[in-house]
Amino acid sequence: MLIVVVGATGTGKSGLSLDLAESLTAQGQPVEIVNADAMQLYRGMDIGTAKLPLDERRGIPHHMLDVLDVRDEASVADYQTDARQAIAAIESRGAWPILVGGSGLYVSSVIYDFRFPGTDPEIRERLEADLVRVGPGLMHRRLVAVDPAAAAAIGPSNGRRLVRALEVVEMTGEPFGAGLPGDEALWRPATILGLRAPRDELVPLLDARVEQMWQHGIVDEMAALLPRELGITASRAIGYAQAAAQLRGEMTEREAVEQTQLFTRKYARRQVSWFRRYDAIHWLDYDDPQRLPSALDRLAR
Repeated sequence: MLIVVVGATGTGKSGLSLDLAESLTAQGQPVEIVNADAMQLYRGMDIGTAKLPLDERRGIPHHMLDVLDVRDEASVADYQTDARQAIAAIESRGAWPILVGGSGLYVSSVIYDFRFPGTDPEIRERLEADLVRVGPGLMHRRLVAVDPAAAAAIGPSNGRRLVRALEVVEMTGEPFGAGLPGDEALWRPATILGLRAPRDELVPLLDARVEQMWQHGIVDEMAALLPRELGITASRAIGYAQAAAQLRGEMTEREAVEQTQLFTRKYARRQVSWFRRYDAIHWLDYDDPQRLPSALDRLAR
């Protein structure tokens, strides 16, 4: 059985996945966890991604963590292949996989029957040159003109995904959003659990989490990464981009923290919108003391 735990940043996905794994293991069903957070794929990016340290994983095997160097560019298509291979290997050992994370497209690429369009090197090169020349803002306006739904989902700051969307639109003549995974067909049977929090409760949690990132040393972590010539994806990660700006003297610490809080809140809104589209999802309140029994009951059905 494939178990999926999703939700916005700060809703406790890691904690629930570990509680489920411990409970099921105690019942004689071994469990292993597969990460579906895009930024946790990167080695050395720990504080800003809330990556669980090894000694906090309760002895539960974890997969798809620390598999990329910060100079690498994450690819959803590559992730789909690697995550599905990890899931198949877990099942071959008689264990149940739990896919856990908040990167919507990464989760969807695994759980739904979806094939990614190919790429055209000439189109990609031209669009990447345009991105460097005019910046993500104008690329976003270009996407709004041909695929407003994809533009709204991606936002105006993710240059790499804007390039990919424009590439697919130009190659296929269809909206990029038309090829996004949906609920039409699951890759295999899965129980999807979603954690939710009222916005008026989630926002203070997110703001406090960002404050803790600075208290726990994200600026020092970024300082150690900078000499390695970070790729576009890693360098633009929320929190890390602001820490880098602080190190360069372009922002004060307070400005870096407040911008990270703003971007984190916006990202959480996009996560909520993404996972609401899952018809098969079973929602659990993030602070419900009965959420583990409720999740186990759902799995037993």
